Amino acid sequence: MSVPRSLLAFATAIATAVGLGLAAAPASAASPPTLLFVSPNGDDANSGTNPLRPVRTPERARDLVRSRNQQMTSDIIVSLLPGTYRLTHTLELDARDSGTNGHRVIWAGLPFARPVLSGGVPITGWHPTGPDSKVWSAPAPPGLATRQLYVDGVRAQRAAGPVPVTLTSTPTGYVASAPTMADWRNPNQLEFVYTGGDGYWGLRTGGLGGWTEPRCPIAGISATTITMAQPCWDNSTRRVNRTDTSGRTVNLVGPSTLGNRQLPMSVENAYELLDQPGEWYLDGPANTVYYIPRTGEELSRADVEAPVLQTLVSGHGTVDNPIHDVSFRGIQFSYATWLTPSTPEGFSEIQANYTITGPTGYATQGLCQFIDGGTCPYGNWTKAPGNVSFAYDQGIEFFADAFVHLGAAGLDLGDGSQNGTVKGCVFTDISGNGLELGGVDLPLPATAADHTSGNQIANNHLYALPVEYHGGVAIDVGYAEQTTIAHNRIDHTAYTAISLGWGGWPDKIQVAATPNYSNHNLVADNLIRDPMQYLADGGGIYTQGITGTSLADGEHLTGNVILNSLDHGHALYTDNGATFSTIDGNVVFGNENDWGARHTDYRPGASGSDPTDIENNFWQQGDRDTGTTNVTLKNNRIIASLDRAPRDIVDNAGPEPVFRLLLALPVSRPSVPDAPTLATAFGADGSGYVAWNPTFVEHGRPVTRYTVTASPGGQQASIPVEDFRRLGYAVVPGLTNGTPYTFTVRGGRHADPGLHHHRYRPADHHLHRAHRTVGQQHPQHLHHDRRPGAADPVHVQHQRVQPGRGEPAGGHRHGDPRADHRLSRRDADRIAARRAGRAGRDRHSRRDADQRLHDNAAPGTAVPVRAAGLRGQPGGADRAR
Repeated sequence: MSVPRSLLAFATAIATAVGLGLAAAPASAASPPTLLFVSPNGDDANSGTNPLRPVRTPERARDLVRSRNQQMTSDIIVSLLPGTYRLTHTLELDARDSGTNGHRVIWAGLPFARPVLSGGVPITGWHPTGPDSKVWSAPAPPGLATRQLYVDGVRAQRAAGPVPVTLTSTPTGYVASAPTMADWRNPNQLEFVYTGGDGYWGLRTGGLGGWTEPRCPIAGISATTITMAQPCWDNSTRRVNRTDTSGRTVNLVGPSTLGNRQLPMSVENAYELLDQPGEWYLDGPANTVYYIPRTGEELSRADVEAPVLQTLVSGHGTVDNPIHDVSFRGIQFSYATWLTPSTPEGFSEIQANYTITGPTGYATQGLCQFIDGGTCPYGNWTKAPGNVSFAYDQGIEFFADAFVHLGAAGLDLGDGSQNGTVKGCVFTDISGNGLELGGVDLPLPATAADHTSGNQIANNHLYALPVEYHGGVAIDVGYAEQTTIAHNRIDHTAYTAISLGWGGWPDKIQVAATPNYSNHNLVADNLIRDPMQYLADGGGIYTQGITGTSLADGEHLTGNVILNSLDHGHALYTDNGATFSTIDGNVVFGNENDWGARHTDYRPGASGSDPTDIENNFWQQGDRDTGTTNVTLKNNRIIASLDRAPRDIVDNAGPEPVFRLLLALPVSRPSVPDAPTLATAFGADGSGYVAWNPTFVEHGRPVTRYTVTASPGGQQASIPVEDFRRLGYAVVPGLTNGTPYTFTVRGGRHADPGLHHHRYRPADHHLHRAHRTVGQQHPQHLHHDRRPGAADPVHVQHQRVQPGRGEPAGGHRHGDPRADHRLSRRDADRIAARRAGRAGRDRHSRRDADQRLHDNAAPGTAVPVRAAGLRGQPGGADRAR
């Protein structure tokens, strides 16, 4: 089948744009490029050399390239005409697909009409399940296996809700208070979710550290006996403890078992949990998909996609024969899944979507020298795969691409990735990490070809991610050298925005961090807004492990602007073993803590703290100048508002002007924002105090206001987003003492309908938590447990404020622009008020509210707020009951 002649001009435009170096790639040769054309309406019997006679599949185009690229005299451009290319198998590339003689093989669309490489299958034939039912169903392809569903380009929420019974953990799973779930259809498809994050008021979080969100499938249910899938259960509950007095696990990262008495925050993947618009369920044995449409969706017309491929494109070379000189320009990569979390392996997270896997992973994986039988190197845990994946590659380029609607990590450039470029790309609606660079399996590779080296990640926009595996990171770098991460915009992330380095945890037991080849990594001029919206103990930029051999060749963090981090952590976070870090000329505002923290340097012959140079930053906290114990703090200035920061730093952060229009191009239709999450509440003196984590996946419709409604009674409180960021909770007045209430939190744009529902149950322990107030844990500093309720605590110190010891930059009276600005107990309220625009879950303001309620509440005045259970689906609200 031929394509319309109107596409001839389009094809010519692609060739012209790419030939002119749209991607700012190195110039090739003056001779015109060789053109091959592909269209979803083409025919693989065609030659592909005429835009009116394109081939149909990328696989056929790849084979045509292989017949032409041995003695290239110009670039080969594979022009992907507009449309969706439904891949039935991974497009596998290797060294045979490389450019030669200094020329490139370029796979190209146009940014304003990106072709879509899709791993999805359409789901059609929708009909209501009953005359009055809000649930619709459609036949699924036989054997369909997927963890995601998309309706008109908007991710649906897999049916989820609070566990409907009381659970008591056992060595193999749980005993339930009733056989409720045993009577559900397909109980062996259920999955428990263990959410980390901050525990505050009565909210009990778990996970394997506040920075994680493990998931384990259920193997089966017999009456009230729940048997969890192996090895996920053992890997999440039996992590081996050290035999010394440190109280730490052998892995040194987190606790030995799931927090909150091993109780899940929620359960997913049950037909019986379908109750909100936007929820779906796949009944595998019955080959049927169920879905509750959102308002305005017409399933008879909708494009419903179920991802089935796990890898869309792979490009793997070898040490001796890498794939090289290949470009992808103006292409969208969408609709891929990742099925491992649905298998007995589950998702036993340790950090940044790395997991412990295998039957004895809890006792051996990555434990190397620290336990008999441990596998090496230390910290070699299992990385989440990329739906687009490259390794042992040189000069690979991604320009103006979109990584969207993906079920694993977006893009993985693994071991041996060298001199690659990711520029002008959009990453959003991704289940896990946005972009992964390097790995953690080769800290000291045998050859230079194994190094991940010389890569540039610049002028990209990464936002609203991760949306399923919330411990993921927007840009995650393992061991790497000569990396540049610059001029990116990263906003609305569940956890950390940028993470660099690995292997630093041994310093917890007075052992040197893992030696590695990392050096000369630069993180510069990035704009980071609203990170840490769901989990805890991370940062805007998080780094750990040895980063070089000196401050000269160690990592440099400079010119970055980090705003409004939510949960506890540090905007600039030098964690365990972070050695030779330079932090210079950054602007940090609206975060709970600006920088942390010092760690002792245990390298042979070293003494004092890990060498760190922190100068010329503009932030809200700080320390007086010092150069002791290898940590230099110098010329850092306190600012009372963002407009007091230097405009040249603020204006220079984020994508450069030439990329801003490109990155603003839509990648999916606007839709109802996801719900606020992790709601909790307590009551006293006729009022309900309700807190929650704000919406961070907004689907192109930013939330401007939250409304909390009490039931029964209908009393309401409304709070603008800006005020919620500053305060962190809302107060619903006019309630009747002693009456149980359900609080529904809705986020929207002015008068938009509510967006999300959440259910919690009130209990006395909420008021009991009021006894734990600011400053009670320590006479000098505020401490927050890194893993609430878990063993192996790691405390993060908050800095104290000494008023009058310094003034904001530009307003100092004594010639010294620096200030000793540490947070004391008596100043917590005042400083929290000063931090206009600080993160939404302000632990100080919430704890202060706790204290005021406790101080003012008389016996019998509590408004019960029943806690527990997590709900979060688009199209509803977030209820605390």
